[in-house]
Amino acid sequence: MLGLGAIAKKVFGTPNDRKVKGTLKLVERINALEPEFQKLSDDEIKAKTETLKERAQKGESLDDLLPEAFANCREAARRALGLRAFDTQLMGGIFLHQGNISEMKTGEGKTLVATFPAYLNALSGKGVHVVTVNDYLARRDADWMSKVYGALGLTTGVVVPQQPDDEKRAAYAADITYATNNELGFDYLRDNMRSSKAEMAQRGHNFAIVDEVDSILIDEARTPLIISGPSEDRSDLYTRVDQLIPEITEEHFKKDEKQRSVTFTDEGNEWLEERLLSAGILPQGQSLYDPESTTIVHHVNQGLRAHKLFAKDQQYIVRDDQVVLIDEFTGRMMAGRRLSDGLHQAIEAKEGVPIQPENVTLASVTFQNYFRLYSKLAGMTGTAATEAEEFGSIYGLGVVEVPTNRPIARADEHDQVYRTAQEKFSAVVAEIKTAHTKGQPVLVGTTSIEKSEMLAQLLEAEGLPHNVLNARQHEQEAQIIADAGKVGAITIATNMAGRGTDIQLGGNVEMKVLEALAADPEAHPDEIRTRIEAEHADEKKQVLEAGGLFVLATERHESRRIDNQLRGRSGRQGDPGRSVFFLSLDDDLMRIFGSERLEKVLNTLGMKEGEAIIHPWVNKSLERAQAKVEGRNFDIRKQLLKFDDVMNDQRKAVFEQRLEIMEAEDIAEIAQDMRQQVIDDLVDEYLPPKSYADQWDAKGLYAAVIEILAVEAPVIEWADEDGVDQEIVRERLYEATDKLMAEKAEAFGDEQMRQIEKQFLLQTIDGKWREHLLTLEHLRSVVGFRGYAQRDPLNEYKTEGFQLFETMLDSLRVEVTKKLARVRPLSEEERKAMIEQMIAQQRAAAGQAAPAAAEAESTSAPGADESEATPGFLEDDPTTWGNPGRNDPCPCGSGKKFKHCHGAY
Repeated sequence: MLGLGAIAKKVFGTPNDRKVKGTLKLVERINALEPEFQKLSDDEIKAKTETLKERAQKGESLDDLLPEAFANCREAARRALGLRAFDTQLMGGIFLHQGNISEMKTGEGKTLVATFPAYLNALSGKGVHVVTVNDYLARRDADWMSKVYGALGLTTGVVVPQQPDDEKRAAYAADITYATNNELGFDYLRDNMRSSKAEMAQRGHNFAIVDEVDSILIDEARTPLIISGPSEDRSDLYTRVDQLIPEITEEHFKKDEKQRSVTFTDEGNEWLEERLLSAGILPQGQSLYDPESTTIVHHVNQGLRAHKLFAKDQQYIVRDDQVVLIDEFTGRMMAGRRLSDGLHQAIEAKEGVPIQPENVTLASVTFQNYFRLYSKLAGMTGTAATEAEEFGSIYGLGVVEVPTNRPIARADEHDQVYRTAQEKFSAVVAEIKTAHTKGQPVLVGTTSIEKSEMLAQLLEAEGLPHNVLNARQHEQEAQIIADAGKVGAITIATNMAGRGTDIQLGGNVEMKVLEALAADPEAHPDEIRTRIEAEHADEKKQVLEAGGLFVLATERHESRRIDNQLRGRSGRQGDPGRSVFFLSLDDDLMRIFGSERLEKVLNTLGMKEGEAIIHPWVNKSLERAQAKVEGRNFDIRKQLLKFDDVMNDQRKAVFEQRLEIMEAEDIAEIAQDMRQQVIDDLVDEYLPPKSYADQWDAKGLYAAVIEILAVEAPVIEWADEDGVDQEIVRERLYEATDKLMAEKAEAFGDEQMRQIEKQFLLQTIDGKWREHLLTLEHLRSVVGFRGYAQRDPLNEYKTEGFQLFETMLDSLRVEVTKKLARVRPLSEEERKAMIEQMIAQQRAAAGQAAPAAAEAESTSAPGADESEATPGFLEDDPTTWGNPGRNDPCPCGSGKKFKHCHGAY
């Protein structure tokens, strides 16, 4: 009998069905406009863009412009790429424009879908960011879709790492900018460390379309982006601690795989104290529990985590003498990413590679808070429905499942559960052999590099040809994926398999054409393409007859989304396909999240060795286990975000203040406000309000005024005068300091004084913010213990974080006031002495660099790096050097950049 909910769905449709139906009228209007737009010339299509822009600027809403903009974009894409967007693609574009996540299955053309809302929102002139998961996809999509935007009269930019500043600014100034999530976040942080508005790259956060939105906004949301600087080198301590860890036995520590945590037991702590004392790491007479031992305890804990929680070829790989992290969700390498808090150094010590120094945080932001800066956010993925609650509560994004253009013909079979891993892998190899024999291409999903390589050895022993795709072969990813749909192909992949690149049945025509042209450059491209297309049609027919792509997964992941992504590789655009999961009770998910009941069931059924249990109940219980893990991970991310929100409010306040200072022509007023606030605080401290004159500390105030304000004010005499109260002292100090600053402005000249004030203010804000970030990090690491005293750690963090922020602002005002009070023009003698010192330092540096320079000369043509010195350039007189930019050639003619030559000082 149907429940009430099921009956309601039958009558009214699901909420998703209603959303899809709601777009049908819009799609009909766009289709009705198609004949009209097909008649336009290429120039008229561009002219239409200008008309739409003007209408948008006059106040017409983008919703009203949508049908014409989408029709124009569809026609431009048809001409530029030969692709006419399906109605389902237009639907996906409409949902994106409305600020939703469009869940579209693999092969439904999400890259093209993004052009519609990107074009419509770019009409406002505020820029649109299209976000991808890696640099390869950012470049590929920008290159491919720029043809469409170009046909519409819009500009396209792409942002990649290590890009020159000018190129980066130009990319952000384009109408549509393609970039990775990492680069966008880092550029935001870098922009807020610049010293002038002209140096900033980003021009605001108007609208972002995030491709593979689940990967970026959920999987990567636990790791904050951090810009850091080096701190003191403690590599020796890491190495010495690392030598002790292998001696630890089972009774010395407790490991919780569910929580991914490991701690020392009481026996372990006692053993540790003895060993640290005998190794000379812990000073004699000092206990492990003394406050002075905090750093050593921290190093030992990180060493334990490195050995017991992090395994080579699972969480990281060692490449070129470096520990490179692997993304647990996509299996890709995360080059440049480092674990914080000394954990990365502990792993480097464990692997015996050079230990990079620890870093101090200069600026940081989480992806959650970065992407919430955008006025409007949208996303695309094949798998978002399982995380709809998280998208809604954190980002305010709805999830809409867009119907496929053709019905899905893939058969998703029930999981096959074996008792042991050995039985499971024997069955996997047998299944692969059967599919390979009939010419069916197989994509085998594994959860780690280690397992993918172990399976590869099993296939090798059976003489089955195969390709392995994991973080070690990530450079060949596009090539391996292009071959994965060929007749009888076997591809073993970690979860990274082909996100962003489709597996085409019969192989990828474009790749085959490029290979053939590379092998025979003399051949005619059209002839090669005709031959290869004919061959491809035969191969595709063979693969379709064999049943399409077979996805065979060897384990279930913690997240259902990752499993669905793997399944989604097969059955694109109505192609036939098949998917099945082979599991065992030894798998991590089964072992950690309760396989005992299942084992009892299997024993009751009296399973024989090598037999599998296949039943819908097994699938249901596994899905429940996965849902539990997803819920726990969501709670972790939610908690992280609550803590980061405290810092985020402060970050926004500091960054807005910086921007205000950079944009202001004259900040004398800001400096004056700060100075007067400092005076108010000093007067309140030494001459407390509502107190009598004999309770005042006039001497203390006099000393503080000289120390901080650098003014010789007769405060003691003022305090002895009749009728003088705190307000009069305050006003007199305002006057005295204003007079001092006016004299300084006259001595320096107004223009120079404004620059000095601006630079002092920005430098001090940056320095204080860095110190504050470190203090908040320390507070965050200890505040959890307040829970034992029945106090909410989050409330404690908010309260103390706010107090620390106020303290930072107070010390900022004092430091800026102090610096400005003491700045003065250099005398002629001081100026000469300073120039001489600079020249001496420069010559010393040149002397140290001489051997390297001599070596370079022997391998290059004489004078290859030299250019003419600027006319009038005098070594000893910086006033003759002109005003070169930091990256311009040095005016001395050395051929080096100014910042590496005379501009180094």
